[in-house]
Amino acid sequence: MNKYNTGRSVESPSSGAGTSVISVQDLTKRFGDFTAVDAISFEVNKGEIFGFLGANGAGKTTAMRMLCGLSLPTSGKATVSGFDVYRQTEEIKKNIGYMSQKFSLYEDLTVKENIRFYAGIYGKTDAFIKEKTEKVLNELHLQSEARKLVKSLPLGWKQKLAFSVAVFHEPHIVFLDEPTGGVDPVTRREFWNMIYHAADSGITIFVTTHYMDEAEYCHRVSIMVDGKIEALDTPSNLKKTHEAKSMDEVFLKLARKATRND
Repeated sequence: MNKYNTGRSVESPSSGAGTSVISVQDLTKRFGDFTAVDAISFEVNKGEIFGFLGANGAGKTTAMRMLCGLSLPTSGKATVSGFDVYRQTEEIKKNIGYMSQKFSLYEDLTVKENIRFYAGIYGKTDAFIKEKTEKVLNELHLQSEARKLVKSLPLGWKQKLAFSVAVFHEPHIVFLDEPTGGVDPVTRREFWNMIYHAADSGITIFVTTHYMDEAEYCHRVSIMVDGKIEALDTPSNLKKTHEAKSMDEVFLKLARKATRND
């Protein structure tokens, strides 16, 4: 049992595991003479919570941008939800959700306006938007705040709303870039319960985090060092392999191998 008491086993992926929704083979990104991502390869299964870790400058953000269709690779192959990262970037964007710690919501729009705006981008019908908006507001207990500007909400509420908006259109995959940064432990627990619920519904979770205890909640974890994937396995296997008591210890052992600067 983890310290947030989610009551979930992280060693047993959701139903649908074994069906690859992200496939990466020797994916590389160079900027001039600098290789930001160096021939990485991995698969992510449907409904899996996949942790994508690395110190600042390791290359994880660059890799995520390629998988989201925001940056073209230099070489290698990758498909996201069956779409090619070179030729079908617009299709990738339609079939994924994305949430960043830095920007996910428009602060000068109300809670309800944010939901409608993002749902509209993905072409959802008015009937779908109306019905699901009420469902989201009820689940988040935000009915009384629906007409308040997002900037007036506490950070924890903003992050939970941002996640709900990211999966509102029912994407195949949601990319979460340090989603719990700066929030309190109670909100982090609630947020991870939302992640488990989404994974149970068949949404694949691809998440980066600087909280190593959160890495323990993932079905599998990859750790990047100097643009390469240095390790990839379940949290329990990684701890056994590296003779570590925690994922924090595993991460520190691998991160110390880094030779390049940010």
